[in-house]
Amino acid sequence: MRVRTPVLAASLVLALAVGPLAAPALAAPSASPASPAAAAPDRSDGPGTDGPDADALRAAIAGLPDADATAALVRVGGTDGTWRGSAGVRDLRSGRAADPDARFRAGSTTKVVTAATVLRLAAQGRVDLDAPIQGYLPDVFTPAWDKPISVRQLLNHTSGIRPGDGLGTTFAELYAHRFDTLTPRQVVASAIAKGPEFDPGDDQHYLNINYTVLGLLIEKVTGRPYAAEATRLVLRPAGMRHTYFPGTDPRLRGPHNRGYQSVQRADGSTELVDVTEWNQADRWAAGDMISTTADLERLITSLFRGRIVPGPQLEEMFTTPPGLDGAALSAGLQRYEAGGRVFWCKTGSRYGYSAAVGATRDLSRTLVYSVNSTDAKSSGSSPVTDRIIGAALK
Repeated sequence: MRVRTPVLAASLVLALAVGPLAAPALAAPSASPASPAAAAPDRSDGPGTDGPDADALRAAIAGLPDADATAALVRVGGTDGTWRGSAGVRDLRSGRAADPDARFRAGSTTKVVTAATVLRLAAQGRVDLDAPIQGYLPDVFTPAWDKPISVRQLLNHTSGIRPGDGLGTTFAELYAHRFDTLTPRQVVASAIAKGPEFDPGDDQHYLNINYTVLGLLIEKVTGRPYAAEATRLVLRPAGMRHTYFPGTDPRLRGPHNRGYQSVQRADGSTELVDVTEWNQADRWAAGDMISTTADLERLITSLFRGRIVPGPQLEEMFTTPPGLDGAALSAGLQRYEAGGRVFWCKTGSRYGYSAAVGATRDLSRTLVYSVNSTDAKSSGSSPVTDRIIGAALK
């Protein structure tokens, strides 16, 4: 049995690469050179010996914008103490300082909300985690899927469902279709048509498709749109007032820092292409959420305190599948050890935006960041996020 969970290393990067960068003839914004904005004054509280290292955190985001990122927003919290900081620019045209309260594309941290929604429905007796998903969605699965896939196996990425199709494989192809709509049902249908990758429970393979199917499950058992139920059952109880699901709207509503992708020109030089506006409909319950660092901090804190998911179901978020050596993914989260402590985390990325949320189970240390990475979908780690994580989890 193989376990194909993403390797966290220093950066906790769970984002899947979409393919090698091409050198498309894209029109980049005619940005005038912007001098680096000074980091916003950080705020610290409780700087005890076990608290956040303010100097290391300041150094982690110093010097932005640079080749790796145009902005960074960081919140470190918990009973050990707190630190807040931001650096970089809101946009390359104006060079204005980054907005520390900005909204951003939260990527796969959406899965934490989706998992919590399913677990709340389980606590209400509306979803059985051991029941086969084929029974809930009989119109979705073909006869080739004769082995039952439990709801729990979708939550912990052991379902064996292959990835669904997208609107391209390279940045150039995806960018050309950034305003097109690929529906979640189309994504699921393309995945189901490929047949199983492995028998359910025999492997762990992190894929968006598992949570896209869970979005369909939520709609089936509630009779309401995924976004409405996730908002009712998770966002509102957590006090996430600045978080929303955009649907097919390509814009970021409210204050935000613009996102850019580094693209190599044919002559070998590099340009930064503005990727802020992008229809994320195909990411849906797996990764289309727009949020803030403060809201993601509220989410992880409320969850771990048992205010959203009751205790018995909450254990699913701290339980990795038995019998699979090296399996680190649970329901919506990933186990990560650093500095002698265990953190439960989730990262996410969309072009122009990298994000993460995580905490120790006792909430002695929490971390949330949003980094406007210039290569957010790379299979490698970002030096900026590496520095933030290294400083925050000391």
